Amino acid sequence: MSKIVTYSPAYTLVPTYECFNRCTYCNFRQEPGTDQWMSLEKARETLTRLQSTEVIEILILSGEVHPKSARRAAWFEHIYQMCELALAMGFLPHTNVGPLSYQEMAALKQVNASMGLMLEQMTPTLMNTVHKYAPSKQPERRLEQLNFAGRLKIPFTTGILLGLGETVEDWQESLSAIAQVHQKYGHIQEVILQPHQPGERQSEVRSPCYGTTLLKAVKLAKSVLPSDITIQIPPNLILLDQALLDCIAAGATDLGGIGPIDEVNPNYSHRDRITMRSLLDTQGWKLQKRLPVYRQYDQWLPSEIAEVSKQYQYSAENALS
Repeated sequence: MSKIVTYSPAYTLVPTYECFNRCTYCNFRQEPGTDQWMSLEKARETLTRLQSTEVIEILILSGEVHPKSARRAAWFEHIYQMCELALAMGFLPHTNVGPLSYQEMAALKQVNASMGLMLEQMTPTLMNTVHKYAPSKQPERRLEQLNFAGRLKIPFTTGILLGLGETVEDWQESLSAIAQVHQKYGHIQEVILQPHQPGERQSEVRSPCYGTTLLKAVKLAKSVLPSDITIQIPPNLILLDQALLDCIAAGATDLGGIGPIDEVNPNYSHRDRITMRSLLDTQGWKLQKRLPVYRQYDQWLPSEIAEVSKQYQYSAENALS
């Protein structure tokens, strides 16, 4: 039997690129007040085109509006309506828009199959460097989100960033924190190990994170995380084929949401799907589609989302293999 590597056929909708954080490595953000928000009409046009494709997951990915901003309520309502629209059109939404209040997360649970937020790193030292002007990157604030998601029974994706000046000991601390939250609630589907790769718009030039570093992180994650958490790596940020295969062999068996554009890392395109399948086949791996919510969490889903999920599971069973 073939070994399995999974991915989610996905498309990213960005309500807004504006963000009050100023992470020095960011290639995504625009200054608050300078970006025109994506309209629901534009989102509907895009989703209509996607209905004839393999896309299942709609990733709602947004820059962050300050919790005390006068625009916060309108921003949150816009995100909710985008999720609601995607769900009504037969897709499974997955939202990642920065730290949210408990009440905001509870509301979005009703229109999301799963949600996500990168823990990034638990070490506070990055608040003096790459996150000096990014107040929502405080480790305790982000860890709080994992606890909120667990209490609300939201299937969740989190992860750590690699190559931003942290140490292997920091990786250990961050992965251990994720493991502890999951052991309490059992809600972490995947942990992403995301290597830094330089882009054109970041304010500070940093060295790339190489495959050998990522491989070390994969091996550590495999030893620290509970076995029911999937280790995910972004294949477009792993430039050498052998490095990708080595990380998969070490236990990173999910490639995340794959779509036409990586909005966070726009300089790095995904490999052609046929090329990816052929590459994996050389090592006995089979590329398999998955939903943005794992089956063991079906009982946590609101009824409307559960119905859409079941339609994919049962009517498209062959397409997911």
